Amino acid sequence: MDDPVRVPIEPVIDLHAFHPRDVSSVVDEYIAAAHEAGLHEVRIVHGRGTGVQRGIVQAALERHPLVVEFWDAPDAHLGATIARLQTGEHHVE
Repeated sequence: MDDPVRVPIEPVIDLHAFHPRDVSSVVDEYIAAAHEAGLHEVRIVHGRGTGVQRGIVQAALERHPLVVEFWDAPDAHLGATIARLQTGEHHVE
């Protein structure tokens, strides 16, 4: 059996490839991995549509202990959210 391929964590994740039911857990895992990789700010592309994905993403960010603040990306017309992460050594229990 092959070992899983490790994908580098980038400062942007595009959620279009994920099923809506998975978005919340994908965001949770991405934020934790981005923090571990030393990123301080990330961009989460969720698309504009009806706003459902945006709501799911922002609800996940609201409850994530590593997220300091988040806001709609001004250049994306509500199609992406920027999140600022805690800096330093913070561990999630």
